[in-house]
Amino acid sequence: MKPAHRRHVQQRAWIIFAGRADHGWQRWLRPGFRHCFAAIEDAQGWMVLEALTGRLLLARLDVPSGFDAPAFYRRAGMVPVGPFPLDETTLGPTRGPLPLNCVSVCRAVLGPHAPFAWTPYGLYRALSSRD
Repeated sequence: MKPAHRRHVQQRAWIIFAGRADHGWQRWLRPGFRHCFAAIEDAQGWMVLEALTGRLLLARLDVPSGFDAPAFYRRAGMVPVGPFPLDETTLGPTRGPLPLNCVSVCRAVLGPHAPFAWTPYGLYRALSSRD
């Protein structure tokens, strides 16, 4: 029997791309694609998983039932891509260690079959070509 937190829960993820540069080195990244994070929808609502400088943020959004988070992010000038169903039974090859950054966190959310990318724009291109 699986532990309670591993029981099958229907979830789908959206990867949200944003363009603001909080650090000087981010100016080398493509404008509009300098950061990414995951918005995950389940029966209870929305969660956001985001790699920030020095910490990992996981937050349950306090929004009404049926809230359209991708449309909210789109209106805020961000680029949502998805939805991607999250299936915990999907197995695949494990990847070697990568630095903890926004791209590696989004790839971890998507699972072992997520496309390889180093930058937010590279992940955007790989995910967009799958649609």
